[in-house]
Amino acid sequence: MKSMEEMIKAAQQAAETIQKQMGEAQAKLDSIEVEGLSGGGLVKIRCTAKGRILTVSIDDSLMQPSEKHILEDLVTAAFNDARTKADQAANAEMQRIQQGMGLPPGFNLPGMG
Repeated sequence: MKSMEEMIKAAQQAAETIQKQMGEAQAKLDSIEVEGLSGGGLVKIRCTAKGRILTVSIDDSLMQPSEKHILEDLVTAAFNDARTKADQAANAEMQRIQQGMGLPPGFNLPGMG
């Protein structure tokens, strides 16, 4: 039977391993890219699964002062579409990481939810 000291050391090592893997997962989320669209593709927003905006693309046909409110609505819709896709990509990646660590589905690691 292991001593209490050995069990504590093993638990600390496991925690360090999980922390390292979570750090790597967070870095990977910032490299996964998604694209949000609105207006049939007239407005596109690319962002990372971590939510960092990379680019905003607006079709020239929307660049009319009289259409400003429509453009603002389309940018908002494209951002929300990108954010939803980013969340989905992040959740899928975190589930994959957690399964790789042998954690039960839905297990919520502190700082990762």
